[in-house]
Amino acid sequence: MSNCNLSGPLDPSLTRLQNLSIIRLDQNNFSSSVPKNFADFPNLVILHLSSCGLTGIFPEKIFQVTTLSDIDLSYNDYLNGSLPGLPLNGSLQKLIVSHTRFSGALPTSIGNLKQLSILDLSNCHFNGTLPSSMSGLKELTSLLLSFNNFTGPIPSLNMFRNLTHLDFSHNNFTGSITYAHLEGLRKLVQIDLQDNLLDGNIPSSLFALPSVQRIYLSNNHFCGQLDEFSNISSSMLESLDLRSNNLEGPIPASIFNLTSLIVLQLSFNKLKGTIKLDVIQRLPKLSKLALSHNNLSVDTNLTDVGFVSSLHNMSSLELASCHLTEFPSFLRNHSKITTLDLSSNHIQGSIPTWIWQLDSLAQLNLSHNLLTSLEGSVQNTSSYLSLIDLHANKLQGKLQIFPVNVTYLDYSSNNFNFISSDVGTRMSRIIFLSLSKNNLSGSIPQFLCNSSSLLVLDVSYNNFDRKIPECLTQSETLVVLNLQHNKFKGSIPDKFPVPCALKTLDLNSNQLQGPIPKSIANCTSLEVLDLGNNEVDDGFPFFLNIISRLRVLVLRRNKFHGHIACPRTSDFWDMLQIVDVAFNNFSGLLPAKCLKTWKAMMLDEDRVSKFSPIESKILTFDGIYYHDSVTLTVKGLQLEFVKVLNLVTSVDFSSNNFEGTIPEELMDFTRLYALNLSHNGLTGQIPSSIGNLKQLESLDLSSNNLGGEIPTQFERLNFLSYLNLSFNRLVGKIPVGRQIQTFDASSYVGNADLCGIPLNMCPDQRNSKSEVHTDSGAKFDWTFVSIGVGFGVGAGMVVAPSLFLESLKKWSNHIIDKALLVILPMLGLTWIPIHDDDDEDTEEETKKNNSDMEEYCDYNEIQDNLVHQRFRGRYCVLCSKLHISNKKVIHDPRCTCFPSPPISTSTYPDSYSSHSH
Repeated sequence: MSNCNLSGPLDPSLTRLQNLSIIRLDQNNFSSSVPKNFADFPNLVILHLSSCGLTGIFPEKIFQVTTLSDIDLSYNDYLNGSLPGLPLNGSLQKLIVSHTRFSGALPTSIGNLKQLSILDLSNCHFNGTLPSSMSGLKELTSLLLSFNNFTGPIPSLNMFRNLTHLDFSHNNFTGSITYAHLEGLRKLVQIDLQDNLLDGNIPSSLFALPSVQRIYLSNNHFCGQLDEFSNISSSMLESLDLRSNNLEGPIPASIFNLTSLIVLQLSFNKLKGTIKLDVIQRLPKLSKLALSHNNLSVDTNLTDVGFVSSLHNMSSLELASCHLTEFPSFLRNHSKITTLDLSSNHIQGSIPTWIWQLDSLAQLNLSHNLLTSLEGSVQNTSSYLSLIDLHANKLQGKLQIFPVNVTYLDYSSNNFNFISSDVGTRMSRIIFLSLSKNNLSGSIPQFLCNSSSLLVLDVSYNNFDRKIPECLTQSETLVVLNLQHNKFKGSIPDKFPVPCALKTLDLNSNQLQGPIPKSIANCTSLEVLDLGNNEVDDGFPFFLNIISRLRVLVLRRNKFHGHIACPRTSDFWDMLQIVDVAFNNFSGLLPAKCLKTWKAMMLDEDRVSKFSPIESKILTFDGIYYHDSVTLTVKGLQLEFVKVLNLVTSVDFSSNNFEGTIPEELMDFTRLYALNLSHNGLTGQIPSSIGNLKQLESLDLSSNNLGGEIPTQFERLNFLSYLNLSFNRLVGKIPVGRQIQTFDASSYVGNADLCGIPLNMCPDQRNSKSEVHTDSGAKFDWTFVSIGVGFGVGAGMVVAPSLFLESLKKWSNHIIDKALLVILPMLGLTWIPIHDDDDEDTEEETKKNNSDMEEYCDYNEIQDNLVHQRFRGRYCVLCSKLHISNKKVIHDPRCTCFPSPPISTSTYPDSYSSHSH
């Protein structure tokens, strides 16, 4: 009874039909759960319930019916369940639960299904690794596990001798693929491993499998060079997709001997070398060739008639970033080409007229070239042309290319200054239109109001200077309206309809005035609201609290005023991740109650990974999406985030009139990237819980009245790369930490009682260097005393005998001075001998020694590349300390040296010096 328009719940009374063995109810609309007593059919062989709108949890016992051989539950998007323990020697031959919500790991008992030929678990929520018991499923012909969350290595497949279709795509499989995985798969027709985490080299044996027709390995981490293929004379390979890997080296010449090849995709790798396009003459069936975004140089300058005729099947040609300098002339009369991508090359001059007249052309991408104009007038464009991308060129003048059936147009980043007036009804099917970053002025063309299909309109960065047309805000279809960086005047039209489909409204950097229109609250799907850099005069828009999906709110540099208050609700903007209200006239306390509800900034690592980027996913043209851009002031700079990822979180309340303390609720924003509270009137201390903000990279609290000490918890902020605490009333010592020590004095200036690196040394740090002798009392550091006593005893043993003989005295002084002048520099020290005032005979020798000392000092200064201010006072034992690790004697400049009583016959002065340089 398949496809019989049956409806209503499945009736449990069906189980009264005890002899029922086949149930086929596919493609009906039951919208109910499956009765548990379906497991009571004693003779059930076939159960087909696909596309029945089933809900609830599927009864596990049904899988354990021993007579059941064929079960198909596919395409029931709301049906939950898991695979239970399966009976030994079960009869199941076909097990299909694809496109359901089945989840969990595969049971080890799946190996009991010895007769299983088709296992289709694709597009579900299964996870875990594949059990080794699967190697016992020797009758498998189709093993389809795509779009799940399977992990771990791919097990050996060499036991599946009958396997024809293998699809493990869109999972998280890891590891490499080796010959052992593939040995014996002589019947394999298709292998699909794309979108996994596989790495290593691609084994050449894969291409030699005798029956393989389709190989899909894109979006992995395969690396290394592709080996030349062998034994391919009888190859049946039709489709080879190796895109988006890390493959290197030249393209193997043997690829072009795969005469059955229809699709060859090698884009987004690191392949290199020069390819002459005439090699594809050997591939007479080739219809799609993709070599984009490698390090390849492709020579398309070919005129051979035989070559041109060999391309009669070519429908898609992708040669982006292939060092082209001109349009491939062989395409001039190619009537079957549907997709042409020549973007990111060096093509100059005009776009030839013949391109627009290619009969089957549907998608054209010429972006990121050096094109300047159109060759002649554009008429009779292909009726199939639906996508045109000419952005990032140097095109100028009148914008006139608007094909009848076009749905996607990107003319941004050119120099167009005028839009043709005869566009009229030709835009009836347009979905995406970007005219951003041109020189367009005046008013927005009226024809844009007549397009009922328009979803994205981006005219940002132009010179439009009239009022915003009311028809744009009245649209019920627009998803993105980006008018930023123009000169729009007047107020924002208060015409937003019910329903309103807008997800992004960006009016930044215009000359808009008046209040925020109350009808914006009708746009309940709004994710980005950017009104920054205008003259909007209003209070805080708390009435937008019904927009539960809001993620970016920018009110920066307007005339907003009053207190920030939020309604009494527990989910007030719980998805908000970027808030910028800087440079307004807000006052009062920071909104602690509102902060409690901004849960997106408090998410843990696991939940953040599931937080999607801000983008319009509905616009999918072969992977093309519209991504919002948001400009944030981070680390003292204005940075534009073209793709606002789920990890970007920022709070900026700077340059207002806020007062009071910093709310503790802010310290719960564990995912915060940037915080700016500068230029307000905040008081109190910096919360010690600031150490919770472990992801913080930019913090600006400058120009407030914050007091107290800087919390030591700053040492936990390991990612902090910008810090500004200047011009507050902070006191005490700057904390020591791995990251906080990297900031210079500008981060702390304007805090008179703040000390420590990189500012002035704190008093306790100076006192800790040494205990000194002062007038208030005799305090001795015994390290100094022990050095002095030790040196005195040693010197006394040598010098004492010389006191009795004058001649011996002179000789000993001379020898000791010379010895010290040689030894002390080897230890990083210097010795300054001072001559005996009573002995004029030694004056000349002392001058020589002093000269030697200066030479040694100069030498050490050059070696260290440092210039220090030398201490010019006197040195003494009690005021000096030997620094063992640096091999220096350090003198305390606050200590006063007092002369000792002279020893009449000694050459040593009343104080000696071994000073550092």
